[in-house]
Amino acid sequence: MPEGHSVHRIARQFDRNFVGKALSASSPQGRFAEGAAVLDGREALSVQAVGKQMFLEAEGDVWLRVHLGLYGAWDFAGDIIVDLTIAAANGRMGQTNQRGTIIDEEPVDGAASDDAILDEAGENSLSSIGAPRRTRVHVRMSEQTKGLADEGLEWPPPVVGQVRLRLMTDITAADLRGPTACVLQTPEEMLASVAKLGPDPLVGDPVENEARFVRAVRRKPTAIALLLMDQAVVSGIGNVYRAEMLFRQRLNPHTPGREVPEDVVRALWHDWVRLLPIGVETGQMMTMDDLSAAQYRAAMANRDDRHWVYHRAGLPCRICGTEIALEEIGARKLYWCPRCQA
Repeated sequence: MPEGHSVHRIARQFDRNFVGKALSASSPQGRFAEGAAVLDGREALSVQAVGKQMFLEAEGDVWLRVHLGLYGAWDFAGDIIVDLTIAAANGRMGQTNQRGTIIDEEPVDGAASDDAILDEAGENSLSSIGAPRRTRVHVRMSEQTKGLADEGLEWPPPVVGQVRLRLMTDITAADLRGPTACVLQTPEEMLASVAKLGPDPLVGDPVENEARFVRAVRRKPTAIALLLMDQAVVSGIGNVYRAEMLFRQRLNPHTPGREVPEDVVRALWHDWVRLLPIGVETGQMMTMDDLSAAQYRAAMANRDDRHWVYHRAGLPCRICGTEIALEEIGARKLYWCPRCQA
């Protein structure tokens, strides 16, 4: 499932390509035909991500709420103003086994950069790392994507697969497939949806966000590993960030929330405040610190060099050498070090 950094990156793409423009909306699949008819012809006014959900505002007090869930994906096509970090990552939204962006390496005077990081497949359809620009590309926005393919000049692009919702301007198309939620809401319903979500470090008041997180964790007997995945407790954390944050605090994942010392709970929040923007900017869930330049580039290109414990079951802990454990909790895989996190 896309974690919070991916959804914020998708919202950036919508902000650059749809906000301020009239929408042409349809539901090729037919399952969202009534909603698409309501959206059709309205101007997109704003877009925001909160945790793993995106909210697109259209004129006339209409909000589109999209939660991609495990199988959802956005496909973009046409003339696209590409966000700097998305362009550098070939349009990919941060799947943990794909390459990321080194955001400090920009070309001089608009020249193409030779330093874009390649993934293990060597794919690099958008090699320029520079200012956002318009380019005719097809960009798949999801955790499942494998690469970037040139779709040619056909317009509108052909419908491929089960497209729940197609949003178009005169030059850009976005196709939504397989979401957990795709619904229209009134402003009141949208606010109610957001109110049900835990704090997101990139949304709202920082002080109140921290206080909300601390209150939610400290009053619950639930294991902290489950609380970090509870979107009503904190927004945006998924399997990768959960495992890595617990290790970074050397915290036993089975500790009840109310038994976690308050200073550790606050440290978890501060770590999320730090890690989420890194994920948004680089397109990767980078969770290791104090890397050399060579180590950082390797980590951006390869998941095996990027995480402390995630996806390392059976391998020695990077700190103590103990075999990293893998278990299932809350129907999701949990990776942790039984010694460092005892």
